[in-house]
Amino acid sequence: MVSGYALAFGLTLVPSGRIGDALGRRTVFVVGVVLFGLSSLACGLAPSAGLLVLARLVQGAAGGILNPQVSGLIQQLFRGAERGRAFGLLGATIGISTAVGPVVGGVLLDALGADAGWRWIFFVNLPVAAAAVVLAMRWLPAPPQRARGRGIDVDPVGVLLLGAGVLGILLPVVESGRGASTVPWWVGLVGLAFVGAFLAWERRYTGLGREPLVDLSLFGVRGYPSGATVGTIYFGGFTGIFFVLTIHVQQQLHYSPLLAGLTVTPFALGSAVTSALGGRLVSRYGRLLVTTGLVVVLVGVVGVDITVAAADGPGLGWWLVAPLLVAGIGSGLVISPNITLAVDGVPVDRAGTAGGLLQTGQRIGTAMGIALVGAVFYAGAGGAGGLDPSGALKVCAVLVAVALAASAVDLRNRRHTR
Repeated sequence: MVSGYALAFGLTLVPSGRIGDALGRRTVFVVGVVLFGLSSLACGLAPSAGLLVLARLVQGAAGGILNPQVSGLIQQLFRGAERGRAFGLLGATIGISTAVGPVVGGVLLDALGADAGWRWIFFVNLPVAAAAVVLAMRWLPAPPQRARGRGIDVDPVGVLLLGAGVLGILLPVVESGRGASTVPWWVGLVGLAFVGAFLAWERRYTGLGREPLVDLSLFGVRGYPSGATVGTIYFGGFTGIFFVLTIHVQQQLHYSPLLAGLTVTPFALGSAVTSALGGRLVSRYGRLLVTTGLVVVLVGVVGVDITVAAADGPGLGWWLVAPLLVAGIGSGLVISPNITLAVDGVPVDRAGTAGGLLQTGQRIGTAMGIALVGAVFYAGAGGAGGLDPSGALKVCAVLVAVALAASAVDLRNRRHTR
């Protein structure tokens, strides 16, 4: 149910970004939202685990369809410092939603019980989807006439090769994040081989004068490769914190789902506050802002590790408020500003594709980070002390440190260029 969503989401990001660039982003966004709402209804009504998994696959694909349109629309509608503020407000919205989601989920489970509560976690998506469709049709710009009448070069071979590559890379790592995997590790190598074949095909397809799924010249745009690298590594680091803490406080400290959700809320709230601020400051400070944010995140993650080791008891949630808030404050200065810098030089007509690639990298980073963190976390499961989060949290800190190093290298290169 969890891995299937992640896989379907990752598979549809780049093709849907490409289609949005060609057909019009409002149209594809609305299709994605409608599909997300219908699949949420199917999830809530699912009479069996098999049908629930199937509905989650559709839901993940719908999420992958609508998400690249958001970054594409921001690039289309805003310029200069305004674009940074728009991405900052998007980050603040995501931060608030991330804080509210686990709490609402916990309230529903506590109020309705385990048998009915999980169904309503899906049903609450329906009014949100309905409102999003109405507001999108009212506020978002209609596709230009040329986009409506223009055919799309779908590059089917490119779609299949990239899909096989992303599936091969993600499948074994998202499975290993459960503590055990039924997918052999060499499937990831097969996925990498498909990615290599995809890159070779895209070069050939471009050479034939066709429109490829991914224009590889994107990676020659100043700031895009470094932004993608920092984002991929960072998502592998900070998302592991939630994975470790929510399992630890429920299984070891016997927190309810509501309390577990509240435990990680300070991170989301800190990120929501500083995302809007980061959007205003990124045009002035650029990569320095992202690098500073990563330093703050690293301090917070180390603080989380120290706190868990020193105060691992029923009151741990209260002790974690400060370090998680610090980490969240730093994160708000990283995610949205990094996206702003990455896509700053990307042409608007390729904005959806560029956004889809960035999010695909983030998904792969998240899956690999959780797989690595999960492997360390579950390594001590057989011991008398149960699951020990300390080693896993140190892995999170190391990944954030690697992202910090990559951002610092980019900052140095930018200064050298100037």
